[in-house]
Amino acid sequence: MSRIGKKFAAARDAVAAKPQYALPEAVAAVAKVAFAKFDETVEVAVRLGVDPKHADQMVRGTVILPHGLGGKAKTVLVVASGEKLKEAQDAGADHVGAEELAKKIQDEQWLDFDTAIATPDMMGVVGRLGKILGPRGLMPNPKVGTVTFDVGKAVREVKAGKVEFRVEKAGIVHVAIGKRSFGAERLIENAQTLLASLLRAKPAAAKGNYMQSVAVATTMGPGIRIDPATARAAA
Repeated sequence: MSRIGKKFAAARDAVAAKPQYALPEAVAAVAKVAFAKFDETVEVAVRLGVDPKHADQMVRGTVILPHGLGGKAKTVLVVASGEKLKEAQDAGADHVGAEELAKKIQDEQWLDFDTAIATPDMMGVVGRLGKILGPRGLMPNPKVGTVTFDVGKAVREVKAGKVEFRVEKAGIVHVAIGKRSFGAERLIENAQTLLASLLRAKPAAAKGNYMQSVAVATTMGPGIRIDPATARAAA
């Protein structure tokens, strides 16, 4: 059995006074008890009342957090042609191209980017990269806005802090909402924006209690449970 460190135990005990917190209290508390020497990421975990095995209960989407995620800016690749290449460059894309980029990815296993965007007419080219990009979550997808002719808007949204969320097999969504250094106010606003997006993404086939449990934690710290009712209200 792994041992629990003294700092983690102290942080856990400090928030154990209440079984659940209101959303603002929980976010403020998780930042207060953080003990790591680096600027930890703050993450929200939500258990949803859905069965992802059924396609009509899949929860997936994107959200632009008002204060972004902090840290290093995302590297964006755009596969397009013609005037769309300049549009992508003007919007701040880091890598732009067409068949030559696809060939580089395929031949060299080159993956020096965080997000891939493609225009619909280039999906025949990008589709051949499915076995490389798919397992790494890099495959462009129209459902999350990364297959589009409006490449300028797509690039700007990613650079502004657009975050993708997708429910896991166990019905849980994990999403980062920023850095500890953001402070409680900005983290709360990011959390509220995320939860509102999750509520809007509720599938019509989902019955009963949709947002079953919510927790927030830093990279190294203990999870703090949030009262789902206050999370829904705050969103």
